[in-house]
Amino acid sequence: MDEFDYLVIGGGSSGCVVAGRLSEDPSTSVALLEAGGMGDSWVITMPAAGVLTVPTRLHNWAFKTEPQPGLNGRRGYQPRGKALGGSSAINAMVYTRGHQRDYDHWASLGNKGWSFDEVLPYFKKSECNEDFGGDWHGRDGPLNVAKSRTDNPFHQTFLQAAREARFPLCTDFNVPAPKGLGIYQVSHEPHQRVHIVQIRKSRRYNVS
Repeated sequence: MDEFDYLVIGGGSSGCVVAGRLSEDPSTSVALLEAGGMGDSWVITMPAAGVLTVPTRLHNWAFKTEPQPGLNGRRGYQPRGKALGGSSAINAMVYTRGHQRDYDHWASLGNKGWSFDEVLPYFKKSECNEDFGGDWHGRDGPLNVAKSRTDNPFHQTFLQAAREARFPLCTDFNVPAPKGLGIYQVSHEPHQRVHIVQIRKSRRYNVS
């Protein structure tokens, strides 16, 4: 195709969502431009391979900040994903929304539509949570959210240490006011990152 109804520049997390939503209309054509390519190599699809991308330039723009006066002139390192999915292609996949108080504070500053009660329906609409439902979670959205499937024994060691230190345990960090120590949920499906699975569900747009 030489012409499209919509052109989306940048296939990061937001660009992929925009292209995906627009392409849900079968009569609409969408072109999504991403400099980093399809991002479907094993280095990206395998969750544990993030240790290879974050400290290197592999699928990573590896930006540096301007010299920071508060750091004696040093430049900060900012890993940013260079692939379809953007930084979600190389991050740790932790799924956390933030505290209700922050959203309500933004709304109180004049940011209409940013209160927790106003953004919650969109979180729920986007979420397909394998473990939680009810008032705070969605079960039918495109973004798969689940407990970590790792059998790393340090998880249980961490939780036992928290119990012994008498810290409260938190099983769900995506309620309005989470409190305690626990293990985060993550955005993945068995053996691969969700963003790749997510993109493949919609094939009505061109990626180049």
